[in-house]
Amino acid sequence: MNITFASITQQGARETNQDRLGTLLGEHSGCFVVCDGVAGLAGGQIAAKTACDTLLSQLDGDRLLGPAQTQQAIENCRLAIREQQRINPKFSQMSTTLAALFIDRVHLLGWWAHAGDSRVYHFRRGYLHQVTRDHSLAQQMREAGYENAGINSNLLYNALGAEAERGATYSELQSLEDGDAFLICSDGFWLNIATAEMEQALRMVSDCDEWLSLMQEVVNRSAKSDNLSAVAVWLGSPQDATLLFSSVDSARVLPPRD
Repeated sequence: MNITFASITQQGARETNQDRLGTLLGEHSGCFVVCDGVAGLAGGQIAAKTACDTLLSQLDGDRLLGPAQTQQAIENCRLAIREQQRINPKFSQMSTTLAALFIDRVHLLGWWAHAGDSRVYHFRRGYLHQVTRDHSLAQQMREAGYENAGINSNLLYNALGAEAERGATYSELQSLEDGDAFLICSDGFWLNIATAEMEQALRMVSDCDEWLSLMQEVVNRSAKSDNLSAVAVWLGSPQDATLLFSSVDSARVLPPRD
């Protein structure tokens, strides 16, 4: 099955970009990852780079890939951050979120992992499924049935390298279909675009680059106060199931003309 992907990263209004993204696609397997250094603690950019680079360095797209291998690879990312904390005491509290999609191209299987509030979205037959749950206080309160409107969404209870680290969360294996699409992104991206707008954008485009570009237009109309990064991945031909030349959808996503 043909796989295409596109990626973006922007600094936003921050002094530096603490996001790090990476892609690996070979004959047998693929990996797409976004890491976001936790703000407010020195070394977030280093933690994100360490996690992303360590993960990709352990994988070979021309070899088969399985969940056990990826779990060990992410554990090695955590250990690499711990080692950097030990070497650089001023970065002893640095940590990073991680969201990663893994694909076995031979058996048409996919799975994902995440820590923190970077997300993985799965689009199938034109409809959106957020397949990760944020490791955040806001998410915990929502699931417990409490009002969370005044809670800072950046308050995390888990991230790689964090003092109270709980490890990454891993999905089950999922059979992949022709027409599946995925979005892996940091909170700076998903906070600036509604899930309905992501879904509508997918229905209006004919390739992966166009989808990400259209979502970026929406994000660019927001305040963009945070770093933002995203990787879009298409399997086969999503446009066959989702391409709708709908003026209603267009009006919702595209800015009005003068």
